[in-house]
Amino acid sequence: MELLWTLPLQNSEDSNLYGAHCAPRLASHLMRIVTVRRITQVFFLLLFIWFCVVTTIGVAWWQLRGWPVNWLLQLDPLVAVATMLSTQSLYWGLLWALVTVVLTIILGRFFCSWVCPFGTIHHFIGYLARRGKSVSARIALNKFHPAQHIKYYLLIFLLTAAAGSLLSNLLRVVPEKPVLFSAVVIFSLLGLAMLSLLRVIPDPKKALVTLLFLIGLWLGLGLLVPAAGLVAASLQTGLLDPIPLVHRSINLTLLPLAERISTSQRYYFGSWFIGAVFLTALLLNLRVPRFYCRFLCPLGALFGVLGAFSLWRIGAAESSTECSQCHLCDTDCEGACQPAENIRISECILCMNCMDSCPHNLVGYRTTTSEAGEIALPDLSRRVFLTSLVSGTVAIPIVRLEGLVGPNWQPSVIRPPGALAEPEFLGRCLKCGQCMRICPTNIIHPASLDSGLEGLWSPVLNFRIGTSGCQLNCIACSHICPTAAIRPISLDEKLGKGQFAQAGPIRMGTAFVDRGRCLPWAMDRPCIVCEENCPVSPKAIFTREYFSTVRGGAYRVLNIAGETLELGGPDLPQGQLATGDYYVMTTHGEKKHRWRIAQNTSTSVTVAASESLHAAPELESYISIQVKLQRPYVDPKLCIGCGICEHECPVSGKRAIRVTAENETRSPERSLLVRRS
Repeated sequence: MELLWTLPLQNSEDSNLYGAHCAPRLASHLMRIVTVRRITQVFFLLLFIWFCVVTTIGVAWWQLRGWPVNWLLQLDPLVAVATMLSTQSLYWGLLWALVTVVLTIILGRFFCSWVCPFGTIHHFIGYLARRGKSVSARIALNKFHPAQHIKYYLLIFLLTAAAGSLLSNLLRVVPEKPVLFSAVVIFSLLGLAMLSLLRVIPDPKKALVTLLFLIGLWLGLGLLVPAAGLVAASLQTGLLDPIPLVHRSINLTLLPLAERISTSQRYYFGSWFIGAVFLTALLLNLRVPRFYCRFLCPLGALFGVLGAFSLWRIGAAESSTECSQCHLCDTDCEGACQPAENIRISECILCMNCMDSCPHNLVGYRTTTSEAGEIALPDLSRRVFLTSLVSGTVAIPIVRLEGLVGPNWQPSVIRPPGALAEPEFLGRCLKCGQCMRICPTNIIHPASLDSGLEGLWSPVLNFRIGTSGCQLNCIACSHICPTAAIRPISLDEKLGKGQFAQAGPIRMGTAFVDRGRCLPWAMDRPCIVCEENCPVSPKAIFTREYFSTVRGGAYRVLNIAGETLELGGPDLPQGQLATGDYYVMTTHGEKKHRWRIAQNTSTSVTVAASESLHAAPELESYISIQVKLQRPYVDPKLCIGCGICEHECPVSGKRAIRVTAENETRSPERSLLVRRS
């Protein structure tokens, strides 16, 4: 940064001299800065799209080859903070977020206008929307609106919802610790709570009374309800956090649309809704530039708080008396931070447009506060702040009153191999869609409301869509997950080999045969597809042989010529009994004799030459046409719920064999048999 940006002008003569001799140099420099910002935006957008494209298993050069495809997610501090609150741990890859935090504290809210791919798309669409508008109209579009505080309330709500397990663990763990440790933890929390309240309630007495009221309310509820039941944690930041949101949108809508021109078309259940949310967020830029960034983005709110006291910031380099109040610096302001007035530092996203637009070069990027005045932090409503805080605390326990994480869990919700138990899984899953994109068989899909409101867009297995079930030699989803909601597993652990032999393979669920739809069970049609495709050894699906007389299968013997029987009765299906599954059966006393049919006409059958008609039926006697069926059964001790049988089942629509989450490894309480207390 050149010193010219921050040089103070002592008087009007200096100003004129500065304008005459230095303005061209400064304007040129500023143009270079804006150009650098645009180049950086394009670079990170293309890098992001490239990461999405290469998050694909395959042998082509454009498929995954060790690229750090989660890097932008790992740079996202909201992901790191929310995960720390929900799990009290930090997945090592998320340490990259510290780089973003440190740079934000030094440089200001740079991420939104220089790095964020979603912000770049909004920026471009907003630029197209305001082209041709008058200067006054553009200034009006970029005026600060009090509704921009909504994103801060959303941030409070989402972080409080993620912090539920932290409170629960403190209630459970702190009393078990030494008295000194417990005192330090409790007083630290009380101190942080008091400081937070003072931000909203400046009067110390009122803040203290509010804190005591909340403590009393908490203790009172604790007398009525077990402490751990008062709170619950769920990571819901991914619904609105722009980095997971744009990952989900590109992975599950735009790339599958692009793949329609290829032979590797992918499908994702509910992708229309994800695409509609993405498209709506973009189209709102036609109404207000960067609508999503200004009003809804919780990551932007976090950056607003972090950058409020940054070392470097945008500000007026001259006093208000030198400013002509032309408001041209507001014409292209991306953050609606009002640089022409008291600049709102928390809303400034460092687009640098105000510096480029100012005709008097009075706006600079500097380490001192703006001489025209500035507002560091947003002026949040006390009531709305407390409402967001309380709402975030109680939202997840209220949502879980459905019991979908407890006794009313849905067997149709099958998680990928390596997924944590449901409460821990919901406390880590970002809903970013990375596991769905990398799955080579396209069976991981975004969940609908079957898994509850908090499970929306989290990964579930759908074995009907895709090219197969979960392949035994694939562990890609467990190694792509940026927060370890699907923990990294090895092939040996998945298959139950080596040191994991005693524990056995990882089970995602169990397959069940629907005898009302199964061809051998319900329709007397031979079929062993599920047994043939079962990949485990020994096979989890086995068959039992059963002979069934076909409908109208009693025929009168009119003539016998060698191995051929001329029959009287309904016409036989021409040539359709020679599949090796159909037999002629006769009864002599209590003994039954069967001959396999080698060929047939509409009035005769010929048995296989190797099965000559010993104990041949007599003329005018009756024989039966039977089909040999191999009816499938599932051994729950061997089934791992891979879903290959369900995918390959020839019954269209609702499959005749289907996998449910019973007996899954991750949740022992979901064993196949109901446990009696």
